[in-house]
Amino acid sequence: MVSDETTISLDDAVDLTRTGDLWLFRGRSGPDHAIRLLTNAPVNHVGMAVVLDDLPPMMWHAELGRSLPDLWTGTRHRGVQLHDLREAVLQWCGPYQQAAWMRQLTADISRDREDALLRTIARLDGTPFPPTAKLVSRWVQGRLRRRAPAEATYCAEVVAETYQAMGLLDDRRPTNYYDPGRFWSGDDLELLDGAVLGREVRVRVGGKMNP
Repeated sequence: MVSDETTISLDDAVDLTRTGDLWLFRGRSGPDHAIRLLTNAPVNHVGMAVVLDDLPPMMWHAELGRSLPDLWTGTRHRGVQLHDLREAVLQWCGPYQQAAWMRQLTADISRDREDALLRTIARLDGTPFPPTAKLVSRWVQGRLRRRAPAEATYCAEVVAETYQAMGLLDDRRPTNYYDPGRFWSGDDLELLDGAVLGREVRVRVGGKMNP
């Protein structure tokens, strides 16, 4: 595992990342600040690495934009998407002006877990990203342990639901309980079956790091 004190290049991070690793982002826009203020979190976006066989590493997440092609459908759409990981990080750290971190997962990613991951991608890909007001409502319902309807979903829900499907996270809490900050190491995320997430590693993009 990479030391939590290390800053690494995007090239090295892409080479090291494996299925289940988390990618976390923090931006400076108004909506980014609003998400962090509402949830009292250090980050405003989270995605999950998907690395299968000899395919390039991919990122599984949900966002408002449609700048990149979704690798599952071959189309550009908003909401839940599967992107080329490198291109996604360049988009978030470039046009979106975000800072990026990676957290490495230590776990047995068995064939059964990969199959569960692929079923989750097939089921959720293309699910719309909720408008801001509904996003807040979904998260508040989750904090009250009330499961929100499945017609929309945001980034932390996607990661939580995928972890639950893979048997890495229990389902005692609904997926809308989670926000991006729940996947930061300062929070107490209890994983199953001996799985462990390492500390954040800052990712340097293009020779610099966004604040």
